[in-house]
Amino acid sequence: MNQKQEHDEGKRLWNLLSLPFRKKPAVGVTPADVIHQENKWRLLRYRPRAAGVAFSTPVLLVPSLINRHYVLDLMPGKSFAEYMVQQGHDVFLLDWGTPRNEDRFLTFDDICERYLGRALSLTASFSKRNQAHLLGYCMGGILTAIHTAVHPNNVASLVQLAAPVRFHDDGLLSAWMRTPSFDIDAMIDAFGNVPWQLMQSAFHLLRPTLPLSKAVGLVDRAWNDEFLDGFFALETWGNDNVSLPGEFYRRYARMYRDDDLVRGAMTLGGAPVHLSSIRCPLLVVTFEHDNIVPWQSAAELMTLVSSEDKQHLHLPGGHVGAVVSKSAARGLWPNISSFWALRDRTSLA
Repeated sequence: MNQKQEHDEGKRLWNLLSLPFRKKPAVGVTPADVIHQENKWRLLRYRPRAAGVAFSTPVLLVPSLINRHYVLDLMPGKSFAEYMVQQGHDVFLLDWGTPRNEDRFLTFDDICERYLGRALSLTASFSKRNQAHLLGYCMGGILTAIHTAVHPNNVASLVQLAAPVRFHDDGLLSAWMRTPSFDIDAMIDAFGNVPWQLMQSAFHLLRPTLPLSKAVGLVDRAWNDEFLDGFFALETWGNDNVSLPGEFYRRYARMYRDDDLVRGAMTLGGAPVHLSSIRCPLLVVTFEHDNIVPWQSAAELMTLVSSEDKQHLHLPGGHVGAVVSKSAARGLWPNISSFWALRDRTSLA
């Protein structure tokens, strides 16, 4: 064993023994201001870099309702929002907040049409052409696709990040949601909001050996302080779950059961949702090893839209790791930044 190996082994042992006392890394710390707040949700605007904003079209990031918004602002060096600010984009983010018992009656239309619509309209108001680039991640991508299909005017371009549109697939999540014995109505009537514990358990079923795999990886790389900070930041986010409004989930679950989004059988605010109505520039991002959203289910959008300017970016990695990892900073993030930059009508740089 050479001197470096001896040092690493000593550091590994010390870090493992001191884990209970290790300070948790700060998450979601990129400077931002709340520019709008309504019920539980907030619209954040990240403060620009010292050189100022370089592009005229702002960006609105829409995460999932199930997990906290700061997955897109995990920690310094692993923050999608931080990176985009550094590239000169004017970045906004929709923080869905935490629903309470009184939110059990919030409908799909309330969230997808009204809340998202107001966040998009406010973001677009910072542009001379009253448009914004829209990015939806996971469930957030389902909402952005549906909203854009019905209300396209404020959307300069659409980026779909690991966002399914076809729900009848071979994934375990789809099979679970479509199980006849899973009485969704009875669950919602009993609980009101869908308990976060149920949602978290469902995701754990997708990879039952994941806790063991994490433990092995933790021991193997415990000598690396940078790895440990990233590991615990992601664990903080992964265990910071929120419940879902019951009525919203009742309609959301029907998409899995009926696959009515790709069939053109869905409505939003009484208007039909046809994905073929999407004509704006489109970037669909999928991940080869995504166990939550099978990549084929997300890539399906490419065949359904009417956009002439459309791209499919398929990358290795999983549903979360591929978005917040070092490899994302080298590949995914620059690709998305370039997509927006090339479709910005007026550069301020």
